[in-house]
Amino acid sequence: MKTTKAAKSTPVKPVAKKAAKKAAQKATAASGKATGVAKKATATIKKAAPASKKAAPAKTAAKKSAPAKTAASKKAAPAKTVAKKAAPAQAAPKKAIVESHAALVRRARRINRELAEVYPYAHPELDFENPFQLVIATVLSAQTTDLRVNQTTPGLFAKYPTPEDLAAANPEEVEEILRPTGFFRAKTKSVIGLSKALAEDFGGEVPGRLEDLVKLPGVGRKTAFVVLGNAFGRPGITVDTHFGRLVRRWQWTDETDPDKVEAAVGALFPKSEWTMLSHHVIFHGRRICHARKPACGACPIAPLCPAYGEGETDPEKARKLLKYEKGGFPGQRLNPPQSYLDAGGIPAPPLGAG
Repeated sequence: MKTTKAAKSTPVKPVAKKAAKKAAQKATAASGKATGVAKKATATIKKAAPASKKAAPAKTAAKKSAPAKTAASKKAAPAKTVAKKAAPAQAAPKKAIVESHAALVRRARRINRELAEVYPYAHPELDFENPFQLVIATVLSAQTTDLRVNQTTPGLFAKYPTPEDLAAANPEEVEEILRPTGFFRAKTKSVIGLSKALAEDFGGEVPGRLEDLVKLPGVGRKTAFVVLGNAFGRPGITVDTHFGRLVRRWQWTDETDPDKVEAAVGALFPKSEWTMLSHHVIFHGRRICHARKPACGACPIAPLCPAYGEGETDPEKARKLLKYEKGGFPGQRLNPPQSYLDAGGIPAPPLGAG
């Protein structure tokens, strides 16, 4: 019976072998397919490779073009260097000061006190002996320097010493005298007309009131305040180009109209200080705080100035920019006050000298 069971079980083995063989064949086929897919993928990658290799030259070309860019940048470099070297010449930006009105008043008055110590001899820089000479000289000072006026008026007043004399003058002769001051025809018309008004309306005397002075030909508020402050001792603010420029630099006001500048600055100071304030500011503008290149490094009020740095800050270089007595040069007056001479000021030479 045992032998029979063994015989019956033997046929099972070939079936199992066949199944295993089929499974192996299937596995081989599957692996073959996988290998084929892999080969196809590899072939695709290989086909794509030349395209990437072809793209490489473009990248290389880009690299080759880089030297041209470098060359251009190298050529541009000197210009950049020049710009950097030129930078110090540029004006430093103004520092905006945020301060109360009370703080502004304190700073403005301190500046005036400092300037009073620097220019104790400040004075009107027009030569004159009486109100008539001063009003004529002030009218003539438009569009020229006080020095040129001072060199011209001695000849004018020698020939026409009074308003009546100038009122009756031959215009052509006056024009010839005034020629060095520029705009001599217009100025001749103004001074002759002014003299006639003085002779006819004011008895040959210069009036001492603002409302009367501004009625005279060629006389505005600036000229009127020069005359009132220096010939009559009546306070006034003289807003000339120097005064307007400096008070804006100091941020006392941002007004540009002379009448508005006068009102704004006048509100910061007692009326009794107006005339000398004008002299201090104008003296400083002519000697140190110049329009084009301020001598910041030699400025006594630099710590109080929001525009410090607009000009030369190096002390040695700044000292070379000083004018008139501060720079050791003659002043503008042929006959300056004694206090100016005592301070080391040098009189200006007469017309045609040297």
